[in-house]
Amino acid sequence: MKWKGRQASRNVEDRRGQRVGGKGIAGIGGGFGLILVIVFTLLNGGNPGDIVNNIGLGEPEQSSGTYEGSAREEEMADFVSVVLRDTEEVWTDIFAENGLTYREPTLVIYKDQVESACGIAGSAVGPFYCPGDQKLYIDLSFYDDLSQQFNAPGDFAMAYVVAHEVGHHVQTLLGTTDEIMPLRNEMSETEFNKYLVRFELQADYYAGVWAHHAQGMDYLEAGDVEEAMNAAHQIGDDTLQKQARGYVTPDSFTHGTSEQRKRWFDKGFQNGTIQGSDTFNAKNL
Repeated sequence: MKWKGRQASRNVEDRRGQRVGGKGIAGIGGGFGLILVIVFTLLNGGNPGDIVNNIGLGEPEQSSGTYEGSAREEEMADFVSVVLRDTEEVWTDIFAENGLTYREPTLVIYKDQVESACGIAGSAVGPFYCPGDQKLYIDLSFYDDLSQQFNAPGDFAMAYVVAHEVGHHVQTLLGTTDEIMPLRNEMSETEFNKYLVRFELQADYYAGVWAHHAQGMDYLEAGDVEEAMNAAHQIGDDTLQKQARGYVTPDSFTHGTSEQRKRWFDKGFQNGTIQGSDTFNAKNL
């Protein structure tokens, strides 16, 4: 992706010099509680308990300090800031075309652990979006995880990660989040998971919409789309579950299969508009 020398977003908080600790769940926001951290992560290892175990407990204690990242980490910080800026431009225009106003989210870069309006999360959670404060959270070490652990290398694979989380922000602004999340209290976990899959696939569609416009602005290079498609494939529920335990349990899927995630990203990439994003009424995911 062509990104060096381009404008970065102003909506970035660098909390890598802060330390978070304590006992109990930090301030819950948005009315959904801890489930938000679980729902809006990019990854799904098959067991929400694994994520809960990485949530800090208690009132947080923060201390600011000077943080000096490696040259590689600082380059990645610059990269995600530029990608965020690109999403701001694209979604501002798309919302305006539909008679709406886009509110830019904030990207929080952290190290090891972070406090959000949804609770305190460790880096093992992976990148996530919290509707309670309308912020995206990323530990930049995830770039290495994506490449080495999930076999999805390339800067545009990481750009897809950012665009997916921004897709959740789009859902919040459009009211989709408020419509879907309360259903959790009205049905079984198995039934609600079906809605979560459609919810996540819609965020993949929105990531594809952004990629469509990034290509139109001549920011993409050869192989970029393939990197994003590979990342979508590698973090499908079925692929992750097979790697983790050797078998899959479809009733526990919350993000969609590898093929579904690739398909909806590609749909967004081909369409480039909000129209066509209705995963909830799609007969064939």
